[in-house]
Amino acid sequence: MPSDQLIKDLLIKTGEATEEAKGFKLLSVEQLNFKKNKDAWSILECIEHLNLYGDYYLEAIEKSMSSQKNNSDSSIFKSGIIGNYFANLMLVKDGKIKKMKSPKDKNPANSHLTISAIDRFLKQQEKLVSLLRQAASVNLTKTKTSISISRHIKLRLGDTFRFFVYHIERHILQAKRNI
Repeated sequence: MPSDQLIKDLLIKTGEATEEAKGFKLLSVEQLNFKKNKDAWSILECIEHLNLYGDYYLEAIEKSMSSQKNNSDSSIFKSGIIGNYFANLMLVKDGKIKKMKSPKDKNPANSHLTISAIDRFLKQQEKLVSLLRQAASVNLTKTKTSISISRHIKLRLGDTFRFFVYHIERHILQAKRNI
């Protein structure tokens, strides 16, 4: 896939998620904390989960991009086997989300959250847009990024972006279902 097309697609998805999150700010605190059942996450819990991932991935992406030395032949992105698998796990298919268990350190269930979680998310989205734009001059195939579950496993930067943006998309959809 052309790298510029991947970046364009991810920027569109990021923009859509940002607009949805801005819409959440119009809701009451009661609506933001509403849960359909005791095991479900509220809108704010979905957003905080994304913030916890953003804390890791935005820093890891920025670090990998800043240490990247060679941007030769960066016009085509070729997904890796593991990276493609993880990214596709996150994809929303036909409006459906495959249920997964979150790692304990990324599970915000029963946290006392305020609208500031949304503000934090929106700042992370701004950072993500900036990194995606910078990625146009980086080789998305050769540049590697550690993943949150193991610093020993590294994904191609393009796959990391795909995983991260698709993960945001799935939890924004999950949050919208609470409205």
